[in-house]
Amino acid sequence: MLQRPRRGDPFWIWALHGWEGLSWALIALVTLITLVGDAPPKTSYGMPVLVAVLALGYALVRFRPGNPVLRPYGYLWLLVAVLGGLSYVGDGLGVFYTVTLAQFVVFADTVGAAVLTAGLGAVAITVGGTLREGWSAEVLTTNTISSLAVFAVGVLISAVTPRALALRDERALLRADLERAQRELVEAYQRQGAAEERERLAREIHDTLAQGFASIVVLAEAARSALAADPARSAQQLRSIEQTARENLAEARVLVGAAPLSGVAAGSVVATLRRTLDRFAEDTGLTVTAELADVACDQPTRVALLRCTQESLANIRKHAAASAVGVVLASHQGGVELEITDDGRGFVVGESRGFGLDGMRGRLAEFGGELTVTSSVGDGTRVLAVIPTNGQV
Repeated sequence: MLQRPRRGDPFWIWALHGWEGLSWALIALVTLITLVGDAPPKTSYGMPVLVAVLALGYALVRFRPGNPVLRPYGYLWLLVAVLGGLSYVGDGLGVFYTVTLAQFVVFADTVGAAVLTAGLGAVAITVGGTLREGWSAEVLTTNTISSLAVFAVGVLISAVTPRALALRDERALLRADLERAQRELVEAYQRQGAAEERERLAREIHDTLAQGFASIVVLAEAARSALAADPARSAQQLRSIEQTARENLAEARVLVGAAPLSGVAAGSVVATLRRTLDRFAEDTGLTVTAELADVACDQPTRVALLRCTQESLANIRKHAAASAVGVVLASHQGGVELEITDDGRGFVVGESRGFGLDGMRGRLAEFGGELTVTSSVGDGTRVLAVIPTNGQV
């Protein structure tokens, strides 16, 4: 048995079920006219009884589909019998076959069953009408022709309805596939966004907090070692530890959203890098040579240059065993170049497994920039960061 129409069903399905509902309105109207009119006794008594039996069967099947007394096909057999009885008890009541034609399609679950039961209905009204009018070849032929005409409409409805339902199901399937694809796309974007955010936080923590703590550890060890021999030097290192700790606290507040922007004070990139280089020279005692051009760039670019400088200096402090560091900041057509060199022990670039270089590459890639690292064992290291500035320089 077909379900009730659903949103998105083809118009034909709605029309079919509308016809089913309308049929009962017509049946009730004809029955009322018959009861109040001057109909023969056989019609006056027989028609209401047959209609009442059919209505009871319809109610049991339509509104109580799990009823064990009457099933959809049982109702169709009842409909065939009632149509035959109506054609027998009253002249013209065979028209009820046309009125109830939609029910053969609605209650049958296959095309074959709908055609078969509709055909039995046509036979029933033909036999009932012929018995009422008197059995003869002429009467039988006339009734058969009229019944076949209506039956042909029933066959057409039975053939068209499954296709309409198939279109409905195809559209429902497409909508379900589209909704599933949209959900998967949203989930993929969410996963990608979460992964990118984790990577960003990891890079920020490495470039700020981790480097700051590493600097504090080195300074603390140096201060402890020189505490007796060089108290002034130890005091200076303790001040550096205090300053680094304050900076780490500020960066931590930025990372948890308690402070705005990058945690880097506004100002020119030259002033920012100069402060960082002076601190590095003071903390390590290395010779730092800087050639810093007055480059105009926005705050995100300035932060990226600062982070690259901090990472490079941290690597020099931890790994290079260098005595001198050179830093050059220059502008060229459409971009900014930051070059950091040292005369340390060097390394094999292809064997580097640290997070720092990958973090710098990722940070620069966000601006369309790139990082080039040149080094070999015993020959020091050269780090070149290039960032396009889109005409800001």
